[in-house]
Amino acid sequence: GASTRPMNSALAAEIIRQTFLTAFWVSLPLLAIGLIAGIIVSLIQLVTSIQDPGFGAVPRLGAFLAGLILFLPWMFLKMMAFTTALFSDLGRFAR
Repeated sequence: GASTRPMNSALAAEIIRQTFLTAFWVSLPLLAIGLIAGIIVSLIQLVTSIQDPGFGAVPRLGAFLAGLILFLPWMFLKMMAFTTALFSDLGRFAR
């Protein structure tokens, strides 16, 4: 009925909030690595006057790959915990 509508929208808002928070925390390590690698590469390019685009891209990609390898197990566990919690509450959402 009409009385369950506010609860459903609140529940949907909570699910969306949890989804965005999980996506934020899962992507944060790689974003931080990209930011740090970008700053370091830019400083090196500034000091050495090397302006080759390949010189900037290769270390950043290497840093992302290393970060992905390092943080992938943690990222996977974080996403699995979110998915498990979502599916365990599925009965509450279906009402």
